[in-house]
Amino acid sequence: MWREGTIGIPKTYGGGIAHYWAKVYDEGSDYGIDGGRISKLTIKIDGRTVVNYDRGWDIKPDEDDLATMITYTICIKEHN
Repeated sequence: MWREGTIGIPKTYGGGIAHYWAKVYDEGSDYGIDGGRISKLTIKIDGRTVVNYDRGWDIKPDEDDLATMITYTICIKEHN
């Protein structure tokens, strides 16, 4: 099942509007992020793609980008 959402990032953490799309299954698999339920994940912040996972990493989250890491962490906690 596809999940979609928007997360507002406070200015103190880099600011911006993050939008995500995730394909989430009922159970984890080898194709999921860290063996989890998310097999596809795209995160865009202010229209710029900052994360893309499609059964493997195309664009890994930048650990130095706080807004990206906040959004990625929320997605993983909610759906993986």
